[in-house]
Amino acid sequence: MSRPVVILTFPGLQSLDVSGPVEVFAAANAHGADPPYATTVVTPDGGSVRSSSGLTIGADASIGEHAAPIDTLVVAGGSSEGVRAVITDPALVAWVQRAAVRSRRVTSVCSGAFVLAAAGLLDGRRATTHWSACDLMAELYPGVEVERDRIYVRDGPVWTSAGVTAGMDLALALVENDHGGALALAVARQLVLFTQRTGGQSQFSAQLAVGRAEREPLREVLAFIAENLEADLSVPALARRSAMSPRSFARSFRDEIGITPAVFVQTSRVEAARRLLEATALTTAEIARRCGFGTVETMHRSFRRTVHTTPGQYRRHFAVGSDLAPA
Repeated sequence: MSRPVVILTFPGLQSLDVSGPVEVFAAANAHGADPPYATTVVTPDGGSVRSSSGLTIGADASIGEHAAPIDTLVVAGGSSEGVRAVITDPALVAWVQRAAVRSRRVTSVCSGAFVLAAAGLLDGRRATTHWSACDLMAELYPGVEVERDRIYVRDGPVWTSAGVTAGMDLALALVENDHGGALALAVARQLVLFTQRTGGQSQFSAQLAVGRAEREPLREVLAFIAENLEADLSVPALARRSAMSPRSFARSFRDEIGITPAVFVQTSRVEAARRLLEATALTTAEIARRCGFGTVETMHRSFRRTVHTTPGQYRRHFAVGSDLAPA
């Protein structure tokens, strides 16, 4: 006996959305998963598909050729064009619905969540997807409770994961759910993964999510914040630099950048602290001072609020090299 894992792919998919989970399941088999995983890659017509990066992925069968019971259905994500073609294909969406009925659990990687949502499998459930597509998911599928800062979300038999490499986190969680923590740890060690990644998507995407300032005063303020994290970065102080009233400055900043000045300053300080924790042996007290937090306690609260982990935990997981000072 085996655990059949069926991975739905399509033209324009993200190759890592397929190869990442496949490697996790293969490593689990190599470490004695019993019953082992048996992966099958299916495409709409049974032919090979070209990924968004140009890599060609071969298929084991077409969706029409696979009608056997499924342990785990995995829907890969892909380019916006590729996903759009899937969710607007009634026959393909109907196949996902039928496949879900004969599956013990249904999962998605990255934007594959849109396919599950189009099939009605996320209605009334919590789910996640790539951080950049969470707002669109909430807009298109209001019946889905989108969790924007999760690496993966389990809601009953439905599991969804965030962007690209999060598919490996998801697959590792599936292995642990099936075979226990010892096997999952062995797989994580082989593939150099975290058994459970600390923090959420915000630790990787916070600075990427802001808008671009159109007016010169605000562009200068953004540059000043990045270069002077130890300075007074309160709204009144930044408004004076922009020759604006605090109220006008706060309103303009929010309209153009998409978040408040206070949130942007906190995010910038946390991002700078992350880089120092990753690449230097500075103490957390020195990092807190350099990044404008003032005290370790303040930095700790900001990390908890923004990254959902502590500076010490972040350093232990992401520091480069083994000779960095302990946090």
